[in-house]
Amino acid sequence: MNRRRARAGLLACIAGTALANNYAVQPALGDVARDTGTTAAAIGLVTTAALAGCIAGFAFLLPLADRAAPRRLVTGQLLLLATGLVLASLAHGLGTLLVAYVLVGAGASVSAMASTIAGRGAREERRGAAVALVAAGMSAGILLSRLVGGALADALGWRGMLLAFAGLVLACAGAAWWRLPGERPAPTGGYLATLAALPGLLRRYGTLRRAVLNGSLWYFAFSLVWVALTVRLAQPPYALDSATIGLYSLAGALGFAALPVAGRLGDRYTPRAVVRASMAVAAAGAALLCTGLDRPVVTVTGLALLDAGCFTAQAANQTRILAVDPRRGGSLSGVYLLLYFLAGALGAGLAAPLLTLGGWPAASGTVCAALVVAGVLGLRRDAPRVGAVRESAEV
Repeated sequence: MNRRRARAGLLACIAGTALANNYAVQPALGDVARDTGTTAAAIGLVTTAALAGCIAGFAFLLPLADRAAPRRLVTGQLLLLATGLVLASLAHGLGTLLVAYVLVGAGASVSAMASTIAGRGAREERRGAAVALVAAGMSAGILLSRLVGGALADALGWRGMLLAFAGLVLACAGAAWWRLPGERPAPTGGYLATLAALPGLLRRYGTLRRAVLNGSLWYFAFSLVWVALTVRLAQPPYALDSATIGLYSLAGALGFAALPVAGRLGDRYTPRAVVRASMAVAAAGAALLCTGLDRPVVTVTGLALLDAGCFTAQAANQTRILAVDPRRGGSLSGVYLLLYFLAGALGAGLAAPLLTLGGWPAASGTVCAALVVAGVLGLRRDAPRVGAVRESAEV
């Protein structure tokens, strides 16, 4: 048991460190633009490149978790991430930088692989706690990435910051090679056949369809609210600077703190029950945000509840997906996260148009509606375990 917990803890550290690299450069993008001769508008494509690489990793690399030894797979992907960071640190133009961040994003998708490996390696009665621990690591990485990245960029320059993160990733790669299992899972088919089967998983597993729909709704809402908040607070009458707006992200600390509790509750009850409760909390937070942004305490409270609900629901949803067929955990998670991130990109893209058309009430109202729908859909029961076993046998 102690060995399993230690392994889950290592995977949580790897997941948080890897995912942080998608965001750590953001506070220094102005310096990157100046040094590489890139316009302020174009430098934003770095974030898009990282997202594109991450989505590609979910589609093409995550299914390998069902075929390859965790030691080789995680170490290899971390080396890919470190290569992307080193290449980015040497970039003198936008083209090289974008290629580098596609590699960074693809390498950072190892965070989802860590969740799959942790859930598969845990005992069934502890699976929720293991997945929640890795989710907590991912949340910590997201929460601290911009703060640490900005501090390192001030001290070392943005190129030095990227090299420092590359060194940390290489340390994680060494730990993964030393501590993760070297046994290869029994493959359920060839790699190309596995990729070809991904769309059919949605048709085959009703639980996966419901989990995708639930998760897409709350990540759509999560992405929309944070982009809309950042844009609106920078406008009159608030006109806050970037540093002050960034402080609102600390509201996410409540979600980080709630994850271990959510994992234990998921093991004691059911992941679906945790999803329902989480959506109620998130919707309550969105309702507070609908009252406006004039009272910072109310805004921070609303953000904290919304983040806590979305973070804990995500951990429970991934546990729910792994339980469908642990042998295909990588493929199932790949389908889920691919659609999940696309929904998040849609939410982020709609934030500015909604603010233009209807102001903050339109944006916050859309967020609240999406979370309420996700909660209502969470009332539907998943397929019974016998049905899942029968579906698995048909593959």
